[in-house]
Amino acid sequence: MAINLATLGSKLRKYRDQLQETIAEMADVTGIPGDRLAEMEAGRIEPTGDEILILADHFQCDFRYFISNERLAPFEQTDTLYRMHGEEFSKADRRAVQEFLYLCETEAFLMKELRREHIEFEFRPTDGFMKGHGEPAAKALLKALRFPDNELPRDVFHEFRRVGVHVFRRHLGNSNISGLFIRHPVAGKCALVNYSEDVYRQRFSAAHEMAHAIFDHDQDASVSFTNAGRDLREVRANRFASCFLMPPPFLRSIPVRDGWSDQEALRWANDLRVSCHALGIALKEAGLVDANRGAEIQRLRVPKDAKVDPELPVTLNPTQRQKKAHLLELGLSDFYVDLCFDAFKQEVISQGRLAEALLTNSSGLVELAGLYGRSLHGH
Repeated sequence: MAINLATLGSKLRKYRDQLQETIAEMADVTGIPGDRLAEMEAGRIEPTGDEILILADHFQCDFRYFISNERLAPFEQTDTLYRMHGEEFSKADRRAVQEFLYLCETEAFLMKELRREHIEFEFRPTDGFMKGHGEPAAKALLKALRFPDNELPRDVFHEFRRVGVHVFRRHLGNSNISGLFIRHPVAGKCALVNYSEDVYRQRFSAAHEMAHAIFDHDQDASVSFTNAGRDLREVRANRFASCFLMPPPFLRSIPVRDGWSDQEALRWANDLRVSCHALGIALKEAGLVDANRGAEIQRLRVPKDAKVDPELPVTLNPTQRQKKAHLLELGLSDFYVDLCFDAFKQEVISQGRLAEALLTNSSGLVELAGLYGRSLHGH
């Protein structure tokens, strides 16, 4: 089927507009002359096969999106995102979101090819009280994940991946954005957590986005802000996150006393791997402390060097820790990196495709393989 040049040109122009790029900038990055790109956008000339691949790589989407009318890229979802909150996303953050969506689609493809299954989970609210949906949904998910009442999830990023949500931590320059949820037309439910946040806040943000994946998956996209106000969907998501990370029955087992010291509050916050702000609110909601003591606990801060990042274990040496922290900042979790190397080992993808999937080049791939103890030879 011949390419519809007008449709192709419109897609190119809209993607470029989303990323706030000029034709000159696009030409500089892709190596395709600016006047030729302008003619493509105007629908007057047809790109070569190599140019299609270059443009798909630049916009980090499936090349078939540009040569067919099928809905293969999350353009409509990002369009919704920027229409509603465009002023919140800098040029760099828009590129970060584009890479995040590329990682989600790649992860979904590799999991399918490697036949990696996930737990099917669905929760249907039984009443109209939105905040009231959070606690039973958290309880139901913990049950689906087979957590006993006296045990709490430590690596929440891993747990949410177990139920089919593509979770990536990625640095965003806007610290007011804690995360976002996008329903990708190919990959499905996708959650981005802002890596610029404190690690315990990131855990809460991941649980918050999980709530959107449960309750609001019919929406194309949503953005969660650090100060969300009284939006009922955000209130519900916060309640879910609190009850998933700090189930009320578990909280009631904690020996909270009237004379609970600040040190005890800090110890429990760190043991639960939540911020004191979240713990103070949860204790007040559970009726275990009064409003004044809850507010006092909220003002406490767990020391940064005492916090545990589940994806940066203490067994790493300082060099490994620094390198893996940088990878996480780009969205590359251990789960995703291992998945990519497994796919390469089983010859699902080539070495070149492996480098693309890991957002690197051939020399960077060698370094990554060494960091993860993987071989690029002999599969």
